[in-house]
Amino acid sequence: MEELPPKHGAETTKRKVAHSDEHGFSDQVRVPNVIVMVGLPARGKTYISKKLCRYLKWTGFKTKVFNVGEYRRTDANAADAVHGANASFFSPNNADALKVRAESARRAMEDMADYLNSGAGSVAIFDATNTTKSRRKTIIDFCTQKRIRCFFIESVCDDPDIIDSNVTDVKVNSPDYKGLMTAEQAKEDFMRRIENYKQQYEPLDESEGDLLSFIKVINAGRSFKVHQVRGHVQSRVVYFLMNIHLLPRSIYLTRHGQSEYNSMGRLGGDSPLTSDGRKYALALAEFFEDEEVPGLRVWCSQKVRAAQTSQHLKPDFHTEYWKALDEIDAGICEGLTYDDIQQRYPKQSEDRAHDKYHYRYPSGESYEDVVSRLEPVIMELERQANVLVVSHQAVLRCILAYFYDRPLPELPYIDIPLHSLVKLTPRAYHCDSTIYSYDIENGKWSNTSAQLPLCDSPRD
Repeated sequence: MEELPPKHGAETTKRKVAHSDEHGFSDQVRVPNVIVMVGLPARGKTYISKKLCRYLKWTGFKTKVFNVGEYRRTDANAADAVHGANASFFSPNNADALKVRAESARRAMEDMADYLNSGAGSVAIFDATNTTKSRRKTIIDFCTQKRIRCFFIESVCDDPDIIDSNVTDVKVNSPDYKGLMTAEQAKEDFMRRIENYKQQYEPLDESEGDLLSFIKVINAGRSFKVHQVRGHVQSRVVYFLMNIHLLPRSIYLTRHGQSEYNSMGRLGGDSPLTSDGRKYALALAEFFEDEEVPGLRVWCSQKVRAAQTSQHLKPDFHTEYWKALDEIDAGICEGLTYDDIQQRYPKQSEDRAHDKYHYRYPSGESYEDVVSRLEPVIMELERQANVLVVSHQAVLRCILAYFYDRPLPELPYIDIPLHSLVKLTPRAYHCDSTIYSYDIENGKWSNTSAQLPLCDSPRD
């Protein structure tokens, strides 16, 4: 909802957008949205669900995944599902199991509707196979009754290598099998489960209803079919799905080396590197010479300190300079220290401490603004192979919050020290993180496998 205008003479730095902490971006998603997954097992539906949920949350939509399999495993009557879930449980001829599965889906749909209609969220992702027209009609009728907009994502795959990889890497560790049978037994049983689903599988098509909206993702994104997209959320979903892949790659993130303004504790500006900063720039180049990352691209902000940090690197392609990677604009506070701001603009300091994510510097930006301008960068990171990003603290906090799946209120507090390098390796359901720290005094790197923590100082 729009904020009321400030009283005459009153200061405000709050962004006037259709946003509230309780309901998210209410004008953009006046009608709640359900994203319904469709497809045979081992086609990447849960992978898409989790990745899409992370993206929507990062862009400001309160989103939650409702996985019907988890409801099934908590059903008191689902003995087979709880104790091994052998393939016969998923036979279209198993009447008792069909009742359990239908009840699990009903419970998930009711919880999903409560989540959306209570205002707790604006987008729900219904993660299940939903392979029959009758099941999809049930979902459409339910959403129509609850006044919820419905969009289907069908993951279609006939590439045996992709299917085998999904079965081996993901399903063997499923709660249905873990600790109950060997990996080979689990794989054999799961392949029989797929065959049971194939007996009743009906792919999505336009004949299922005049109002049907969907996208088919074919062979992990090699091609797509899009039909009748409606509304802002559905457009964002299509845009995102057409840019993601799961090829092996790593993303490296680093702040520029220490700048003159850093050494003085001043915000922003465009000052050059100090002696320590130049040492880090050389060490960074040596690191990547030793690492020998294939096809490495370097993306850099347009600030002098970032360009100087990247100048010794030898990427496979020309270094690309992105305006979108420039540091957050501190407006009238550019060039000041935090103590200066406290003395000159105590109200600004108070507002920023109260809500650091939404606070906007007068004549400058908020973290929310930075997230908005970084969305094309995130899309490119999702599309690319190996990339090194040389940027600034606020910008890298926003990028890390996306890959770490951190809540937006935590985003402005991710601790990113100078002279450190983060290596991110996206996996199916998570993102590996390795932190390399460079010691200027002894000229050595150290590393640890972990996510960066939140910082101790609330104002940095």
